[in-house]
Amino acid sequence: MRSIQKTGTKELRGKLDNSRISGAKYVLLRPAGYPLKSLFQDSPEVSNSRLFERYAREQWYGEVVKPGCYLFDRRLYPDFAFQVVRAYPRVSIVGSDTNIVVEKKKIYAKKIESDVTFDDVVGQDSARRKMRVVEKFLTEPEKLGKWAPRNILFYGPSGTGKTMMAKALSRETKVPMMPIKATTLIGEFVGEGSRQIHGLYKSAEDIAPCIIFIDELDAIALDRRYQDLRGDVSEIVNALLTEMDGIHRRKGVCTIAATNKIEFLDSAIRSRFEEEIIFNLPNEEERYLILDKNVITLPLEMERLDLKAISRKTKGFSGRDLVEKVLKVALHHAIIDDCKIAQVHLEEVVQNVKKDLLKPPAEMFT
Repeated sequence: MRSIQKTGTKELRGKLDNSRISGAKYVLLRPAGYPLKSLFQDSPEVSNSRLFERYAREQWYGEVVKPGCYLFDRRLYPDFAFQVVRAYPRVSIVGSDTNIVVEKKKIYAKKIESDVTFDDVVGQDSARRKMRVVEKFLTEPEKLGKWAPRNILFYGPSGTGKTMMAKALSRETKVPMMPIKATTLIGEFVGEGSRQIHGLYKSAEDIAPCIIFIDELDAIALDRRYQDLRGDVSEIVNALLTEMDGIHRRKGVCTIAATNKIEFLDSAIRSRFEEEIIFNLPNEEERYLILDKNVITLPLEMERLDLKAISRKTKGFSGRDLVEKVLKVALHHAIIDDCKIAQVHLEEVVQNVKKDLLKPPAEMFT
């Protein structure tokens, strides 16, 4: 690997007159990771910037740097790469006085303040009832002690209110929530995802009590039988297990994860959740309530609408389907027709959505 770095440096020096290359005053580096996946599970973290600067100057002394080039560590973390983000002068040589800094990139989820209430989540009465225990823990984290519900799994079809329930819990308990999609944890380099997991939990602990909401959990916690479909993310799973097991207990932190593919989850991950809460598709009455609650917010005049008729015809639709695929699309059609929202708009949209739902998967034709 060192030969790669030397070759790149020689090529660069061959194109430039060394006598005209000045010493680098400042170099900003970004950790880039290992070029190949290996047994390494962790990447280096700079704990003392002054010591790292001396360490870096000694091993890269005389190297030509410019934005975009790579410097490979050859001592403590052999072959770990740092990419040059900035250098001043732009093309220069690392010397004994070069100021070398590693970029501190914020990669963790940020807390959000929710405006969703439990009243906004139509139906899901069983899930709402089970949330009372979590509310108790978040409002009085010391009272339940070791009996606190720290790991909760929401599962059910997409669009049934899993994310809304977590946001409502945050709002009602006045506890911040740190949401993150599991897909964003899968980095390009080994160790990147595990650093994000540990950093996420550390950030949550700093502002505890706090809710960590991990959406699309199946993206990282797929059963090992299916891992070839998504590559190896074992280091992310191990990091998550470490946090959920409470080896280093994060006081006041509640993990809520959501998935619509619970049957595909890795048993090692699934077993860590103390409570599994199902979210069901809305029944006819609940579909009517969802339509009635949202139709009054439409920014266009309406003719007299028979929402009960629409609720009868939308069996199998989720709450999100009703809002995004029925009401919103009907609104757009009315705008195109330059008229009020009419029953015919809703009826046509429902028929089109049903046709899409009945379409066989594309892979059946390949």
